[in-house]
Amino acid sequence: MKTRILSGIVLVIIMASALVCGSWYLFGLNLMIALIGMFELYRVIHMEKTVMAYAGYIACILYYICIGAGRDEYLLLVLAAAVMAVMAVYVFAFPKYRTENVCITLLGLVYVAMLLSYIYKVRTYHDGIYTVWLIFAASWVNDTFAYFTGVFFGRHKMAPKLSPKKSVEGGIGGGGGTGHRPGGVVASAVIGGIYGFLVSPHMSGVIAYPVVTFAAASFIGAFFAIVGDLAASAIKRNHDVKDYGTLIPGHGGILDRFDSVIFTAPAVYWAGVFIKSSSGILNVRRFYRTDKTEALFWAQKRGKNEDNLVTGFYRFYRDTDTGCNQKK
Repeated sequence: MKTRILSGIVLVIIMASALVCGSWYLFGLNLMIALIGMFELYRVIHMEKTVMAYAGYIACILYYICIGAGRDEYLLLVLAAAVMAVMAVYVFAFPKYRTENVCITLLGLVYVAMLLSYIYKVRTYHDGIYTVWLIFAASWVNDTFAYFTGVFFGRHKMAPKLSPKKSVEGGIGGGGGTGHRPGGVVASAVIGGIYGFLVSPHMSGVIAYPVVTFAAASFIGAFFAIVGDLAASAIKRNHDVKDYGTLIPGHGGILDRFDSVIFTAPAVYWAGVFIKSSSGILNVRRFYRTDKTEALFWAQKRGKNEDNLVTGFYRFYRDTDTGCNQKK
């Protein structure tokens, strides 16, 4: 227990410092976590040091380079090239590798590397220094809620074959009904809302209604955290593996500690994007009802001409805070 607590404290310090600093520190740490996670996943089927695995590692590095350079338009190119490279290894080394090796290699790239990259993407998004904490609030902070809710109220098993101790009551009230995995739904929504209220005075205003937005993003993230936890458990059960590694004493490997974060990070990112877009549409409608002439002016300005008002309004609600501030 002491080892688990100490290693957990060290992990929290490392991650917290990276989230605060952001920039290349977080980028490098994020990439390292992704590569180690891929290594652990490949080790499950004993292919972590094969040529095909190295193709996956290289694709991961290229994928992150594109993200770090802000060239998201090349991400699909990297994924397509990775598929072709892995299939080339499969063909020219035949019959050394099986179809399962190909699938796990590409799964490692998408499931581990790509989904974990959303930690960095959330941090670099609008007010990312505040929103990035929601990822870990939804997947780490609620261990206590998960444990006590599951112990005192857990009656209905969520996935008895995958994780016998997880209950539906624990999932709703705290996390999966066990002290070993976080992901609280109700608890995360409450914590997210309180956090949004506390940090809203310091935010730029790009994210409308921070309390509601943070609560909703935390709720969605916490739900997917449970799925992420069970997904990682399913892979281990299929291959009779207890832990993915021993890198983090008392916790296991990177995938044992970040299994729920893998699903929470993209969930929080896209929840924030869609909620922001929806609030932007409401602001445009409100602005249009208030001053139709000026609203059309801003739409035309963003659409460049009168025949492209649809594009103009889209760009306007996307940048609605800028437009409204300029109006004032």
